[in-house]
Amino acid sequence: MVLRRSTVTLRMLLVALLAGAWLVSPVHTQSPGPAAWLDAYRDVATSLIEASTSDDFAWNRLAELTDTYGHRLSGSANLEQAIAWAVEQMTSDGLEHVRAEPVMVPRWVRGDEHAEFVSPPRQALTILGLGGSVGTPPEGVEGDVVVVNSFAELRARAADVAGKIVLFNAPFTNYGDSVVYRTDGAYVASQHGAVAALVRSIGPPGLRTPHTGSVGYEPGAPPIPAAAVATEDADRIARLLARGAPVRVRLTMGARMEADTASANVVGEIRGRERPEEIVLLGGHLDSWDVGAGASDDAVGCIVTWEAARLMVSLGIRPRRTVRIVLWTNEENGLRGATEYAARHAAHAANHVLAIESDSGVFAPAGIGFSGGVAARSLVRDIGTLLAPLGIGEIGGGGGGADIAPIARAGGVPMLAYLGNPDRYFAIHHTPADTVDRITPDEVSKAAAALAVIAYVTAEMPERLPR
Repeated sequence: MVLRRSTVTLRMLLVALLAGAWLVSPVHTQSPGPAAWLDAYRDVATSLIEASTSDDFAWNRLAELTDTYGHRLSGSANLEQAIAWAVEQMTSDGLEHVRAEPVMVPRWVRGDEHAEFVSPPRQALTILGLGGSVGTPPEGVEGDVVVVNSFAELRARAADVAGKIVLFNAPFTNYGDSVVYRTDGAYVASQHGAVAALVRSIGPPGLRTPHTGSVGYEPGAPPIPAAAVATEDADRIARLLARGAPVRVRLTMGARMEADTASANVVGEIRGRERPEEIVLLGGHLDSWDVGAGASDDAVGCIVTWEAARLMVSLGIRPRRTVRIVLWTNEENGLRGATEYAARHAAHAANHVLAIESDSGVFAPAGIGFSGGVAARSLVRDIGTLLAPLGIGEIGGGGGGADIAPIARAGGVPMLAYLGNPDRYFAIHHTPADTVDRITPDEVSKAAAALAVIAYVTAEMPERLPR
């Protein structure tokens, strides 16, 4: 089994739409001053902020998760042990109706992999196979390298590609624009007869750090092995070829797909005291790629949304509506958790009042994006003024996320996203460098406080947030 390019492209479209929130500055209007309707919520908001920022509980829980279970690829023992831990910890926190909702997920195994220059003199290349890639024969594949900077250049040089290894060396601009070379590159190169595809890492230059992520295939072209190369290695190959020196590479990858396996979304709630059927949904995805520890993508998103609910429980807060936390499985290479949640809760999709996702890191300076109608946007911007002590500016556009999108589409639900600094986020995105050490306790506690305040007010308001 290989990942279909259409499935990968759908996921990347959702992520690209969210990524666009980092690229467009919010439209600032003259503030009319504090909204009087918020007065009923100010004391509780202050208590939530003070409780969250008074200690490092959330950061320590993030460290426990990532130190103990490491990376958490779908289908791995690491992920399933992390799921069991989360259920136990949520129950201990006092959340209600804690459960693991079953999901069948794909299982991709990386296997051993390496690449090397055959010419010029032998030297290792720094690579990471792309998730969902097929493997090579045991002896690997070897070929001269053709460097292109775009799909248009590849098409123009189609006659040069057959039997070669194509390197897509498009410099990183932003995630939404650049990620297409990772998701679609192998398929397009295969259409022209390439034997393998290499992709310049989708992220800014780092310390020779490759970035993995999903690749997709389609019928009509044979799946070929695909790997990311560090930006330094990609540039070296380009310089050598520009000087007229031939570059030949051998790539060996033991990647393979295995049968789907059982996993689960972790769900916990604070049951609403008056309107329990109405739900304010928060979450992140518990799975990660199989490198680093998936701290920023997306263990921290799980922790800060979970912490928002834990803070309410610890302060004895029970809002009118239900606050539901979901730690989704299989966001990275299938979105099975998100689609299963939407299917399982389809009959009650319209009862979701607001869907909140944290899957963009928490790196400062952070912001918040919202997607919804004009009336809802006005109310959410008012709520955002309660976050002034956290240094978070006006809530802008671009709220959304890959995991909340299916239920939001099903129920016409407004969406909100916590948006960390993209420069810092994408520097370690899908790399071995994505560890808890990159994230400060202050960044975690501020994110949890902001999400707790927003979730509390939207769950407590007398009238539900408009569509």
